Amino acid sequence: MIEQSKPREERVLDAGALRALAHPLRVRLYDILSQYGPQTASSLAELTGESTGATSYHLRALARHALIREVAGRGTARERWWERPAGSVSLTNPEFEHTPSGRAVMEAVHSETLTLRHQQLMHFATHGWDENEEWRDASVISTATARLTAEQSRDLVRRIGALIDETVQRYRDQEGEGVRPVTIRNDVFPLPTERGSA
Repeated sequence: MIEQSKPREERVLDAGALRALAHPLRVRLYDILSQYGPQTASSLAELTGESTGATSYHLRALARHALIREVAGRGTARERWWERPAGSVSLTNPEFEHTPSGRAVMEAVHSETLTLRHQQLMHFATHGWDENEEWRDASVISTATARLTAEQSRDLVRRIGALIDETVQRYRDQEGEGVRPVTIRNDVFPLPTERGSA
């Protein structure tokens, strides 16, 4: 029996937030803060190979739209710490799907986000063998195909989402020996109806 979880609360980004995020470096900064936790402009500069001035500028742009925030009680006047607020964020806003400019902004954000995800996946595919056996056995790259109706696909998405939400909620702030960020991918989408048109 599948336990019902409460519906996922998701922030739908408005036009300003989507436009603020529609920049390759901002997507990278947002991703690093999402995956690795609080950082400073200096640490983000080291991780991205950018200047501290550039990371500071883009962090402030993200903060103006509440995509990130300053960590309360941490840092100094010279060195501010930034974090991404917890919670799910939708990179799609239904209000913008029907205008060319709105779709262009969403496509830019999606494209950059998926490019980063693909780079991480390919890095693991190439270098995952370098991980110790414990982590190799705790990882998977897998694809399956099922023949589903839209309702069955919706149910699958809901059940996978509930499991992911439960796991994230349970371990969100876990620290300690052996703990490291783990990306969880949830890709469920229909293939083209015509064979060979993918």
